[in-house]
Amino acid sequence: MPHQPWPRQAVNFALFFFAYYGFVGVFSPYASLYFADKGMTAAQIGVLMSLIQVMRIFGPNLWGWAADRSQRRMLVLRITALAAVAAFSGMFFGRTFAQFFMVMVAINLFTSAQGPLSEALMLSEMRGDLTHYGRLRLWGSVGFILSVTVAGQLLDWQGIDLMPWIALAMLALVLVACMRMQESAPAHAANDAPSIRALLRRREVIAFFTSTFLMIAAHSSLYVFYSLYLAQIGYSKTVIGLMWSLGVVAEIVFFFYQAPFFRRFGVQKPMMASLLIAVVRFLMIGFCADSLFWLLIAQILHAATFGVHHSASVAMLQRWFSGPLQARGQALFISISYGLGGSLGGVVLSVFWDTFGARVVYSFAAIFALAGAAAAALSYRWQPHHEEKK
Repeated sequence: MPHQPWPRQAVNFALFFFAYYGFVGVFSPYASLYFADKGMTAAQIGVLMSLIQVMRIFGPNLWGWAADRSQRRMLVLRITALAAVAAFSGMFFGRTFAQFFMVMVAINLFTSAQGPLSEALMLSEMRGDLTHYGRLRLWGSVGFILSVTVAGQLLDWQGIDLMPWIALAMLALVLVACMRMQESAPAHAANDAPSIRALLRRREVIAFFTSTFLMIAAHSSLYVFYSLYLAQIGYSKTVIGLMWSLGVVAEIVFFFYQAPFFRRFGVQKPMMASLLIAVVRFLMIGFCADSLFWLLIAQILHAATFGVHHSASVAMLQRWFSGPLQARGQALFISISYGLGGSLGGVVLSVFWDTFGARVVYSFAAIFALAGAAAAALSYRWQPHHEEKK
C-alpha cells in the first residue's frame, strides 16, 4: 500500500485535540469540587454536572446543521470557540445555583459542538482516508491525561479557585488552534448530498445508532460510578487516579497503531469485538474488582471498548455521512450516543445503584453492551452487500 501523506493541517488538528480534551480533563473531574466550594448542595451539583451530557443532545445538532447548511464549518467552529471563552468567564462571577446553571448551559452549548465539528473538518481534509486519524486523535488523550494530572497537583497546591483559570487557559488554546485552522475545499457539492431524514429512516442506520447509544449507556457505569465504586471497595485516591490514567494510556497506544490494525482486520470485526469485550469488561469490574490484577486487565480493555469502538464508529459514519453531511453525521453520533445514551444510561443505572448496588449496575452495563452488539450485527446484516465486509 502506498505511503499516505500527513494531512496538511496535521499540527493544527493535533493542537486542537490536545487543547479541547485538555479542557475536558480539567473541567469534568474538578468542576464539582469548585461548585461545592461555592456552597452548592450535592443535588445542585448533580444537576449542574448533568448539563454536560444534556447539552450534548442539542448543541452538536444545532451547530452541525449550521456548519453543513452554510458549508463554512471553520467559521462556525471559530464562533463556538470564541463564544465558549466568553461564556466561561461567567464562572468567575457565579454565586448562586441559578447563575451557575445559566453559565453551564452556555458553556456546554458551545463546547459540545467543538468535538464533532473538528472531527468533521479533519475527515473532510483526509477525504475519508483514516490512515492518520488515530495518530492525530491520540493527542486528545494526551491532553486529557496531562491536564487531569497537572491540574490535580496545582489544585492541591493553590486551591480549587485555580480551576477556572486553568480551564479558561485551555479554552483560549482551543481558540488559538481554531484561528490557525483553515477550511478544506469540499469534495462533493452540497446539492449532491442525500437527505438526512432519508438516511435516518434506513434500518441499518437506525441499528447502528441504537448500538452506539447502548454502548455509551453501558459506559456511563464508568463515568458516573467507577471512582465511587473503587473507593467503596477500599482503593486509595492514588490507585483510582492510576486506574483512570491506565485506561487513557491504553487508548493512546491503540490510536497510535490504529491504521495497520484496521487495514488488517477491516471495520466490522473490530466493531463487534469491541462490543463483546465490553460485556466481559463490565462483568470483570462488577465481580472481580477486589483483585487488583483483574482490575488492571479491565482498564487495559478500555483500548477496545472506547478506542476501537470510537474509531470503528467514525469509519462507519463515513459510509452514510461524508462530504457535505460530515458535520451533521458527527453531531448525530455525539448527540445520540453521548448525549442521550450517556444521560439516560446514567439515570437508569443510578436507580440500580441506589436500590441494588454496584454488581447489578455493572451487570446491566454488560447487558447494554450485549444488546449493542446485537444491534450492530443487524446493522451489518442490513447493509448493502458491497459495504458489509468493509
